[in-house]
Amino acid sequence: MLKKLEKQFTKEVGIFRENGGTLSTMKAIRLGIHPVKLYAMRNSKILEQMGRGIYRLSNLPPLTNPSFAIVMQKAPKSVLCLISALAFHEMTTQIPHEIYIAVRRGDWVLKIDYPPIRAFRFSGKAFSEGIEEHLIDGIKVRVYSREKTLADCFKYRNVVGLDTVLEALQNYWRSKWKKTDELTRFSKICRVDNVMKPYLEAIQG
Repeated sequence: MLKKLEKQFTKEVGIFRENGGTLSTMKAIRLGIHPVKLYAMRNSKILEQMGRGIYRLSNLPPLTNPSFAIVMQKAPKSVLCLISALAFHEMTTQIPHEIYIAVRRGDWVLKIDYPPIRAFRFSGKAFSEGIEEHLIDGIKVRVYSREKTLADCFKYRNVVGLDTVLEALQNYWRSKWKKTDELTRFSKICRVDNVMKPYLEAIQG
């Protein structure tokens, strides 16, 4: 039945598939999908509504991380940071109850009803350096590198918690993807090189 309905919206389904299967209302309209057709697809169950203004083709496999998907659709210029970035890189045992995102200082932060977000305003290289882009479930996810994330966590250690920061540093130091030069570079960009120095000296033994 669903496949028969999809034939009525061949162009629109194609646009969704070309964009990873998930679109915000504004982006769908910008790409040429009329609002009437968008809501007809929702009412016909061709699309599932993931959150306010976010739609996904209903016949796709379940999302690996729907919270990240919603935030990246709503705030595509933001970057996962701090505990959310630690969790993304599997550097912490903490389970974040909010999605932590960095936004460029001066940019408008769109209000998101769900999932709960916590936005931090970064500026200059502290915002623009160390951004990685990963494709997850067809959705582009922007996240800071492991080294940038560690430097950020030391900077915001009163928010993240020093125990969480030190756990992440130990996990990083024991890992195969350790890059000490990069860690030093980002500690200087985030102006925490003097803060990090004694902890790095201690972990090196």
